Amino acid sequence: MSEPDTEAGHAASDVPVCYRHPTRETYIRCARCDRPICPECMTSAAVGFQCPECVREGRTAQRPVRTVAGATVRQGPPVVTVSIVVACAAVWVLQITIPGLTSRFYLLGAAVAGGEWYRLVTAGFLHAGFLHIALNMWVLWVFGQPVEALLGRARFLTVYLVSLVAGTTASYVFNSPLTPSLGASGAIFGVVGAMIVLGKRLRMPLGWVVSFVVLNLAFTVFVSGIDWHAHLGGLAGGMALTAAMVYPPRQYRVVAWVAATVVLLAGLTGVAVSRTQVVQQTPEYAFYWSPAGQQLHQDNTRPFP
Repeated sequence: MSEPDTEAGHAASDVPVCYRHPTRETYIRCARCDRPICPECMTSAAVGFQCPECVREGRTAQRPVRTVAGATVRQGPPVVTVSIVVACAAVWVLQITIPGLTSRFYLLGAAVAGGEWYRLVTAGFLHAGFLHIALNMWVLWVFGQPVEALLGRARFLTVYLVSLVAGTTASYVFNSPLTPSLGASGAIFGVVGAMIVLGKRLRMPLGWVVSFVVLNLAFTVFVSGIDWHAHLGGLAGGMALTAAMVYPPRQYRVVAWVAATVVLLAGLTGVAVSRTQVVQQTPEYAFYWSPAGQQLHQDNTRPFP
């Protein structure tokens, strides 16, 4: 009677069990460490299955794929591009529903000289009509997706915002202080400029991008009412910052990105301050930034256009 029981005991002890679940019998082993694993613990691999520990070790050891700018390659939708489109659309809805909002936040040199520096940013999210915003968002969608994928989200957002400020600063410097300006075109031209730099760096065909820039610049020069100064300013800002991201040696690209952003913003601030001094010293504009003019602004009756 005892001998059959002994044999049965040996047979039972020879059945492998999952190393994480000792009560579960299994004949499947990890392809890397050879430990028994149950169906709950197995992960399909190129050859066989792997246990959770080996899968975790493999992910840790695997180097992340980087873009040409040094950002981690991400799967999924272009989050930043979509967010900007949604933000501009939301602001457009506010523009058509809140009277006076557009004139309160568009770019006006006289108002900037009076201390309303925020207009150098807010003007880039306003639009003059449905066709204006529709065209701008379409161009942003076409160019924003590939540029965001190549630069990464944080770098793409930096290029967009710096280009926006570069465009509004150029408009502030070269336009009359009494000429209002608004639109995301400066920032979008910066994105197009980034595409040119990336294409050059990666040796991509750029004929269609250059043609787009040339045709749009020609259109803005010959058609009145379009602020081509902002377009050129944004284009230059986007190209300069993107070049700093992708051309330095790989180990210095993050430093170059941050340094170029700081230098460009500091330079744009200096230019804007200098322009402010000129506007404030011009008698014909003095009233608009004077305390009396600011009071009229507070009363929503100032004589700004």
